Amino acid sequence: MKTSYMVKIYTMIFIKFLANVEPVSRLLFCLSAASKVDPQHLEYFNFSGRIIALPLMHKVQVGIAFDRAFFLQLAGNYVTLEDIQDTDPYLYSSCKQILEMDVDFIDSDALELTFIREEEELGHRDKYVDLLIQDCFVSSISEQVSHFGQGFADILSDSSAQQFFKTLELEYLDWMLHGNENIISIEDWKAHTEYKGYEETDPHISWFWEIVGRMSIERRTVLLFFGTSVKYLPSEGFHGLASHLYVSKIPESDDSLPSSSTCFYTICFPPYSSMTVMEDRLRIITQAYCFGTG
Repeated sequence: MKTSYMVKIYTMIFIKFLANVEPVSRLLFCLSAASKVDPQHLEYFNFSGRIIALPLMHKVQVGIAFDRAFFLQLAGNYVTLEDIQDTDPYLYSSCKQILEMDVDFIDSDALELTFIREEEELGHRDKYVDLLIQDCFVSSISEQVSHFGQGFADILSDSSAQQFFKTLELEYLDWMLHGNENIISIEDWKAHTEYKGYEETDPHISWFWEIVGRMSIERRTVLLFFGTSVKYLPSEGFHGLASHLYVSKIPESDDSLPSSSTCFYTICFPPYSSMTVMEDRLRIITQAYCFGTG
């Protein structure tokens, strides 16, 4: 448990370094060439590679996925136009339109295509290249990718970064990193829960599971995160977690809200006087307890 908890802390540190990573969507990331503004950016990428490898080592899901172009570079594979569809949909769409245009129209130079790309870099524009895709998504960030990959491989493998990533499929890596977003099964949750101070047959436990069963997916996810700091279940569900979950009795009054001990996967609440009171207290927790959605 302590190891898994520390891995989560280290992963949060990694998220802080996403200033050097360009968000493509809510959970998909690629590297940005602008990261070189920091003179220590290569050391940061090496460190970030190590940090993101730690959850994989300890089977802790962090809810992110690697951009395809980024993954292909880590594996030393060639990046094509089709590979940047999610990375830069606007550039992808523009290039596809150019490829589908009439040849005579293109040859007329009506579009003034000169294989020049302008890039804003800290207030000034620079760098034209002969191959747009390779410059945007390979050569401009090759050092960052190399340092990230080496840091990643240092934790999980004795082989080189490219050899390590060549052995993986992107979908499998994303599956390991991202975890399971399927609906949280109440029966699975109950099967992996133990009780402290309560008995499984106590009315308060029956109330608890009935209330959780009526919750929306979003509120159920918040409650799970509140009690465990786990936002994304492993693909195996609750069985894949590092520990059983616990529901614990605390000597508080009806006015008290539930509390938690995330280190020990424990949700704590007093013996409320009725299911209505318990439901109200859990409603407050699942509506007001805020955490990042990224």
